[in-house]
Amino acid sequence: MDHPGNLEPTTIGHVMALSFPGRGHINPMMNLCRSLASKRPDILITFVVTEEWLGLIGSEPKPDNISFGTIPNVLTSERARAGKFPAFLQEVLTKMEAPVERLLGQLKPPVSAIVADTYLMWAFEMANRNNIPVASLWTMSVPVYSVFQHFDLLVQNGHFPVELKERGEELVEYIPGISSTRVVDLPTCVNGHGRDILHRGFEAIASVSKAQFLLFCSVYELESQAIDALKASMSLPIYHIGPTIPYFKLEQEEIVTGPGETTNYFRWLDMQPRGSVLYVSQGSTHSAPSAQLDEIAAGLRDSGVRYLWVARAEASLYKEGCGGMGLVVPWCDQLRVLCHPSLGGFWSHCGWGSTSEAAFAGVPLLTFPLYWDQAPNSKIIVDDWKIGWRVKSGLDVDKLIKRDEIAGLVKRFMDSESDEVKGMRRRAREISEICRRAIRKGGSSDTSIDAFIDDIVQHHKN
Repeated sequence: MDHPGNLEPTTIGHVMALSFPGRGHINPMMNLCRSLASKRPDILITFVVTEEWLGLIGSEPKPDNISFGTIPNVLTSERARAGKFPAFLQEVLTKMEAPVERLLGQLKPPVSAIVADTYLMWAFEMANRNNIPVASLWTMSVPVYSVFQHFDLLVQNGHFPVELKERGEELVEYIPGISSTRVVDLPTCVNGHGRDILHRGFEAIASVSKAQFLLFCSVYELESQAIDALKASMSLPIYHIGPTIPYFKLEQEEIVTGPGETTNYFRWLDMQPRGSVLYVSQGSTHSAPSAQLDEIAAGLRDSGVRYLWVARAEASLYKEGCGGMGLVVPWCDQLRVLCHPSLGGFWSHCGWGSTSEAAFAGVPLLTFPLYWDQAPNSKIIVDDWKIGWRVKSGLDVDKLIKRDEIAGLVKRFMDSESDEVKGMRRRAREISEICRRAIRKGGSSDTSIDAFIDDIVQHHKN
């Protein structure tokens, strides 16, 4: 796919963006591309997607110097891949490379740099083969990267493999730059769900040795110890560019709507008292079992708290029984909702994108992690930033949390008169200010993105 000819003579480089095909990866990659494009209109960016993903995101507004490069639908459809992550990951690692490399050979002007998701291990070999500098984009928190990087320490200290019910409370205090962490708060693939693809995490981290740059979707001030420890032990340049969330959309007047959606939920939010609404979302890929969703639905209703629940495909099931205090929708403009003055809390699965958006918006969280990096993100929220509570407090990660327990927890969490809640909301506002300072002119993330642009431009000139 060629770019408009009138852009070519003034370009200082052509970047190919290669994302893992999933919401939690595509969103931060696109937000990074928007930052690069707005800072340097003379950089061209080709964002590679399958034809299916082009249909999902192709109509979203974007800068003129970003265009989509499409490859055929060589992967299982988004609609059919739920619950089949290991097989889907295998497809991504074996079926995408050939069509992407064909596209790479066709693009004009020639690609001068590649930014690839860390989990696309083949992209780094492809870049090296074609003598193109490549940056690895890690879309999870820095502590998760550090756990994989120093996995040998878990083995040496007898914390892999372990039975969580017996030893989950034991503390891991020896990973450089990482605060004291319970074994149960490590990524679930270490000793729980996802163990069958744990080796893919090691392979992804190993692939970083083939990259020339490493990008973290993190705010330096919020993860400085982990970032500094990695900088001290790695030779390639590291950039902290978070939060990689669509904060630029907040300045736009129009509200983005999902497929077939209206923005009635904003009218509903406008009518609610300040800080009174709990926003509930379990993410876009992994879902809680239906029995647990039933208990969540009943617990929310019985709590008497106002709530907005994004229940995706299950929305029609839970609309009827939500009572007068709740609103259930299949989709919403999440960051804009989190920044709405009526919001007082966020029940979240703790994907890094949602965690970053809550931090930016200054909203405390009820954490309900399900998979992979969500457990350590919950630990960061609750123990490090102190802006949340865990829904599940025990070591049995598969235990059904009953409705009465959920109702009581939600009621206490949303009690704006409670000193504990007031303190948590105050800390959340402080975290928000740190995030906003980082992206302002001269902030830590703003200067880090500038440094990355300078480095890839310099590579292009050489």
